[in-house]
Amino acid sequence: MTAGGAASAQPGAAPRLRQAARAEVPGEGEGAAGAAVRPGGRSARIRAQALGAVQELLVQEGYDALSVDAVAERAGVHRTTVYRRWRDVGGLLADVLDAAGSDAWRPPDTGTLEGDLVAVNAEVEAGLTDQPVTAALIAASFRSPEAAAALQRFWDDRYTRCAVVVERAVARGEVPEGTCARRVLVAAAAPVYQQILLMRDRSDPLLAEQAARGVALAAAHGVFVGGQQE
Repeated sequence: MTAGGAASAQPGAAPRLRQAARAEVPGEGEGAAGAAVRPGGRSARIRAQALGAVQELLVQEGYDALSVDAVAERAGVHRTTVYRRWRDVGGLLADVLDAAGSDAWRPPDTGTLEGDLVAVNAEVEAGLTDQPVTAALIAASFRSPEAAAALQRFWDDRYTRCAVVVERAVARGEVPEGTCARRVLVAAAAPVYQQILLMRDRSDPLLAEQAARGVALAAAHGVFVGGQQE
């Protein structure tokens, strides 16, 4: 459920940004203005190339190396095309994150809340450790208002999709009515983000699973009843 590749964040499989970037998008130079173009058309190719270049530069050289000119050069796209479509680095980063949220990811259904949270946390951990762009995008969101807003949209979407994990648990009688899905999901995933992003420590292979199991147990005892429900 991360923002970079398969958190990834929170909840969920890390979105495949490069694949999402190839999704059908409004046309640019193909047909009527604003008309949808076929997947694989020029506009989709330009978007995929540009967003891929953003990710590569962000991981390899960092936020300060990002510029419209650098992205255009890396992507092999004319700089005026990038300026016209994205305007600036903030627009590029926001589109990378919005592309990440356009996937079809849904949370796993293992048959128990504990199993679902363990599986979600495993995906979060994999996204944060196997996809360096995830951490880079999160860091970039602190430098760019556009990226911060896009990341918030991404998280909101992931938490909305993951609410079903708790809804199923309520229906099965595992947790009481009124259990707040978002609080459950945040509590389960937060230790993983703390350990990997803030402490930069990947040495505890049990943390993600134990955090999920502990939250499932607490939820069963009504700890998360009340609060924000979306």
